[in-house]
Amino acid sequence: MRIMLVTDAWDPQVNGVVRTMKRIIAETEAMGHVWEIVHPGAGFMTAPLPTYPEIKMGLFGRPRISDIFHEFEPDAVHIATEGTLGMAARAVCLTEKHPFSTAYHTRFPEYVSARFPVPVSWGYSFVRWFHKYSGKVMVATPSLMRELEAERFTNLVAWSRGVDTEAFHPAKRIAEGAPNDPFAGLARPIFLNVGRVAVEKNIEAFAELNLPGTKVIVGDGPQLEELKRKYKDAVFPGARFGEELAAIYASADVFVFPSLTDTFGLVVLEAMAAGTPVAAFDATGPRDVIPGSGAGTITPLDGDLAKGAMDCLTLNRATARAHAETYSWRACAEVFLENLQPLPPPLRRRFWHKIRIRRRKPVVEATGQ
Repeated sequence: MRIMLVTDAWDPQVNGVVRTMKRIIAETEAMGHVWEIVHPGAGFMTAPLPTYPEIKMGLFGRPRISDIFHEFEPDAVHIATEGTLGMAARAVCLTEKHPFSTAYHTRFPEYVSARFPVPVSWGYSFVRWFHKYSGKVMVATPSLMRELEAERFTNLVAWSRGVDTEAFHPAKRIAEGAPNDPFAGLARPIFLNVGRVAVEKNIEAFAELNLPGTKVIVGDGPQLEELKRKYKDAVFPGARFGEELAAIYASADVFVFPSLTDTFGLVVLEAMAAGTPVAAFDATGPRDVIPGSGAGTITPLDGDLAKGAMDCLTLNRATARAHAETYSWRACAEVFLENLQPLPPPLRRRFWHKIRIRRRKPVVEATGQ
């Protein structure tokens, strides 16, 4: 298929949407599918997102998205985000009467409410409107699907996530005191968090825990400098990537995931793939991955996450690895393809034939030829 992806989240952003879609693209390209990726950096006028200037919003995107749509002639259109480009792509698809699919990657209402004085209910009204005409709304976990059904969403389908079990591996664990120990000089045990350092990630709940050893928070984001000033006992090495990040995951003793707003949490699987057990709150994502696995602990929302983190020190790291191995990116990509909403081949040919005729007609009338 020829697949057109429209996303407000892309390089240089580092988040679950970008990482997920990049892996899906790689997996499906290996199957022979062709992609056109529409993102803010693809020739759009942009402006910084209020309160998060690192993220750029694509402005006035509808004319360009319409041109790309007609030039590429996609078999399927997938809109990954509810941002400015996502809304423009939605409008183009509805105008042209071309089906499309969407995904609920982000708890948009909760994120907006955490940054602006906007009621969560308003946010849900918006995202319900946005996804209303999507043929299928892809949702990462069963618990999130139940939550969205309670918010009167329709056309919901399951689409789990995967993890790169070669990039994140227990073999990349570096012994304490070794020359390249990523935690050299830090008191053990190492309690780790990796991700965007932003208010919606609830990182302060981790930074405030009374734990032995050292709390290490890896990542960048708008709250980084504030947390550095406030929590002198935590270590903030900034963002890390590639082999260095893989070694950090594998060399930590426990991964602590305090987020209450993630729809899945890819970092949970990455930590497990590296053999590091995960302590998390009973929130969407962890509650669908951890219980019964032996790969981590789940703490009630009003419970003691520090106890859950300490309990992880007794868990078998091989069990965490084995659980991560059950999540395949190939299977994730195949489900994604099944959830797309392409026109059937006979209709597809007629659809684009009519579009071409319609787009040529004004030129013919203007020239009188």
